[in-house]
Amino acid sequence: MPFFNYKGRDSNGALVQGVLEGQDSSALASQLFSRSITPIEIQAQATPSTAPNISIKLFEEKVETIDVMLFSRQMYTLLKAGIPILQALNGLQASTQNKAFADVIGDIRENLGSGRELSSALAQHPKVFSNFYVNMVRVGETTGMLDTIFLRLFDHLEFERFMRDQIKSALRYPVFVVIAMAIAIVVVNLFVVPAFAKVFQSFGAELPILTRGLLNFSRFMVAAWPFLVVAIVGGTFLFRSYIATSAGKFNWDSFKLKTPLAGKIIHKATMARFARSFALASKSGVPITSGLKLVAQTADNDYISSKIEQMREGVERGESILRTASNSGVFNPIVLQMIAVGEESGALDDLMQEVADMYQRDVEYEIKTLGAQIEPILIVFLGVMVLILALGIFLPIWDLGNIALHKN
Repeated sequence: MPFFNYKGRDSNGALVQGVLEGQDSSALASQLFSRSITPIEIQAQATPSTAPNISIKLFEEKVETIDVMLFSRQMYTLLKAGIPILQALNGLQASTQNKAFADVIGDIRENLGSGRELSSALAQHPKVFSNFYVNMVRVGETTGMLDTIFLRLFDHLEFERFMRDQIKSALRYPVFVVIAMAIAIVVVNLFVVPAFAKVFQSFGAELPILTRGLLNFSRFMVAAWPFLVVAIVGGTFLFRSYIATSAGKFNWDSFKLKTPLAGKIIHKATMARFARSFALASKSGVPITSGLKLVAQTADNDYISSKIEQMREGVERGESILRTASNSGVFNPIVLQMIAVGEESGALDDLMQEVADMYQRDVEYEIKTLGAQIEPILIVFLGVMVLILALGIFLPIWDLGNIALHKN
C-alpha cells in the first residue's frame, strides 16, 4: 500500500503531521478520524524508483538474535532512566557494532520522527523483529509498561537462544557420527574393496556369498557414484522444496517429534518455548485468545502451532484451558495438573512459567544423557559394519589358507 504525508489537528487543536500507510486518501482520513485527528492535508508520497539494485553485498553483516537481545536490554535501561525514545534510539544507533542493525535502528528512528508508533516502526523489519516481538511492544505502548516489556522480551529472547543452542548441541554429536560413518562407507567401497577384488580374482576360486555381495555393492558404487551424487543433490533440493511448503513443513515437523532420542528433546524444547511465551503474554495483560494466537507463531514447529491454534479455538468456544490442553495431546499429566491449579487459582502465568522451567530442566537432562543413549546404538552399528567388512574380506583368504594347509 502507498504512503501518505498528512497534516491535521488533534482533539486539543494542536497541529500534528506524519506519514501513514493506507489504500487511498479516503481510507487514511478515516484512520486519522479514528485517532481523534482532523485531517487538514493529505498528500501521496512520491513513488521511489523501481529500478533494480544490482549491487551485491557478499560480506554484508546480518542481524543476529544477540543484537536484538542487547537492543531490548538497553532499551529497558534507557527507558527506565526516563530517556526519550528518540534520544535512546539515537544513542543505540551510534553505539551498536553491527552496521546492518545500526541501519535498522536508524530507520526506526526516522519512522518515529515522522509520526509512527514504535510497534509500527518495528513491524517494517519483519526479518529482525518477529510478530510476537512487535505485538508485545504494542501491548507495552498501550499499557504504559514499555520498559518492563523490553526487559521481559530480553529474558524471552535469551531463553529462546538458549533452547536453540541446546537442541543444536544435542544433535551435533549424532549428526557428526552419521556423517563420519557415511564417509567411511564411501571410502571403503570406492578404494579399499576394489583393491581386494583384484586379489580375489587371482585366486580363481568360488567366493563366499558375503564376499560376493560386498564386491557387487562396491562395483555398483564405483560405476554409479556420479549418479548417486546427482541423486543426493537432487533429493536434497526436492526435500528442501517440499518442506518449504506449508503441508511439507507440517509433516516434517510432525515427523521430527516422532524420531527416536532427538524427538523428545525437540518436543520438550518447543513446549518450553510455548509455556515461556504464554507466561510472558499473560503477565503483560494480553487476553488469553490473543496470547495463544501470538504464541502459536513463536512455536517454531507447525505441528505444535496447529495444536495451540486448536487450544485457542476451544477457548473461544468457551472451553477451559485445561480441557483444550488435554485435547491437544501434547502436554504430559504433570503439566496438565499444573495448568488446572493455575486456572483455578488465577495464577496461570506463574504456573506456565513453572512449566517452562520444568521443560527446560528436562531438556538439559536429556541432552546430558544423550551421549550415553546414543553410544550403544553406534557401537552396535559400527560392530556390524566391521563384522561384515572383516568376514567379506578375510573369509576367502581364510578358505585359501585352509586349502593350502590340507594340500601340504
